[in-house]
Amino acid sequence: MNFRNMDEFWPFYMTQHSKAATRRWHFAGTLASLLCLIYSLVFNWWFLFLAPLLGYGMAWYSHFFVERNVPATFGHPVWSFLCDYKMFGLMLTGQMDREIKRLGKRPVLQAY
Repeated sequence: MNFRNMDEFWPFYMTQHSKAATRRWHFAGTLASLLCLIYSLVFNWWFLFLAPLLGYGMAWYSHFFVERNVPATFGHPVWSFLCDYKMFGLMLTGQMDREIKRLGKRPVLQAY
């Protein structure tokens, strides 16, 4: 499945993150990776290597053991990365529930 822009990809991305626990694991992973990035820039650059390990590790854990699907990153790495930060921002500002309601129930699309 090809997506022309993030607006097309976003509803698919959200179907792959339908469980609140999956979204919370993503939030924790993104936050941990951002903290590692900041720490590496200020104190010790070796922590830069932990940023993707923590970020993707927590996110992929949630897909394999909570959501029980294949991470969208495997098929669409750039769109997934951008949408992860969009989801992080929506969760950080308390707007995620409104976005889920806006999207409503949509059919789960298979990208593979």
